[in-house]
Amino acid sequence: MPYVSMFFGIIIRMFHQEHNPPHFHAEYQGQRGMFDFDGNMVKGNLKSRRAKKLIQEWAMIHQAKLRQNWQQAKQRRPIERIEPLN
Repeated sequence: MPYVSMFFGIIIRMFHQEHNPPHFHAEYQGQRGMFDFDGNMVKGNLKSRRAKKLIQEWAMIHQAKLRQNWQQAKQRRPIERIEPLN
C-alpha cells in the first residue's frame, strides 16, 4: 500500500482498490485508523489524541489533494505524495 505522507511518526496511506466512501489510512505506533477527508476517524484503534488531532489538521489542509489522489487510485493511476505537517 503506497504511503501518501509521513509526519511526526504518523504514516498516511491510500489503497488503489478501495471502497467508498473516500478515505485514507493512518498508522501511529502500531495503531491504525481509517479516516474520512475531514480527518475524522471512522474505524480503527488509534488511541492517541495528539496523533488524531495532527491527522485531522493535515487532512483539512490537504482535502483537495486527498480527493485528487482518491480519483487517481480509482483509475489505477499513481498516487501522489502530499506534503507533511511541519
